[in-house]
Amino acid sequence: MDLKTKYLGKNLRSPVVVAASPLARDIDNIKKMEDNGAGAVVLHSVFEEQLRAEAEELEERLDGTNPNFAEAASFFPQVHEYRLGPDEYLQHIKKAKQAVDMPVIASLNGSTLGGWTDFAKQIEAAGADALELNVYSVPADLELAGAEIEQQHLGIVESVRGAVEIPVAVKLSPYYSNVGNFAKRVAETGVDGLVLFNRFMQPDVNLDSRSVEAKSYWSQPQDQRLPLRWIAILSGRVQTNLAATGGIHEAEDVIKGLMVGADVTMLCSSLLKNGIEQIRKVNVRVTKWLDENGFASLDELRGSLSQQKVSNPTAFERAQFIKAIGTKQAA
Repeated sequence: MDLKTKYLGKNLRSPVVVAASPLARDIDNIKKMEDNGAGAVVLHSVFEEQLRAEAEELEERLDGTNPNFAEAASFFPQVHEYRLGPDEYLQHIKKAKQAVDMPVIASLNGSTLGGWTDFAKQIEAAGADALELNVYSVPADLELAGAEIEQQHLGIVESVRGAVEIPVAVKLSPYYSNVGNFAKRVAETGVDGLVLFNRFMQPDVNLDSRSVEAKSYWSQPQDQRLPLRWIAILSGRVQTNLAATGGIHEAEDVIKGLMVGADVTMLCSSLLKNGIEQIRKVNVRVTKWLDENGFASLDELRGSLSQQKVSNPTAFERAQFIKAIGTKQAA
């Protein structure tokens, strides 16, 4: 059995996609991802700050104290090793496209409209197969209403979607007041995919130095439960691709994501921890599981446990929480 699937209008040989990470900074790593069976790769993000800040200002912003970045700057040993300016990023896209046949998805990370549309056009011109918008902000203004934040984010999505012809996916936060409603509204802008969910680096307090600091950490398998719930609820209700990210480490996690309705699943921490060869191991195990359990294709598996198809739809809602407490199995 093959693991072919489609995502953002592209044919993929596997539902295992490499999420945005520092691994994609190296062209040799991207080649290795393809050699190990990745369906596609999302390049590391260009941050909004990089589009409008001088190098000195950027270095201050990425000094490990800024909690706003969804993609942890602290993954990188030295700031100067991380810094790829806009021009270098565009060249990186071109090199990646020359190096591999699998789809190369660029990533933009920010919270305001800024120069996103112009740079999105440049990303398209550089040859990226698709674009992932990583929209995130920390609303520290206590006078800013949730509806205003949602409208700002929708404005970014609509602006970028209207500026380019390549497929666009939006990586969502789980912190909207009604995640399902906002996901539906984003899908209605005409984007090609939703990625659930962003995993944020939260600030910590260093008692020795009495300072605020950022710390990187691997995702854990239990982190998958949040995207599992919402993909299951959204599957069949939004007319766009769904990607599961966060807590995807092993073949079992990939299978779970597909069963609730994901088109693809994205690996990051698992590769940083175990190496790029983990992709091949996961693909082999997924294929074996499908064969052993009588599935003829991914399409037969996909969405078989979405909320619309399970016998007990409330399993993805509050009733499941009550049941877990009653059986003393709550995590």
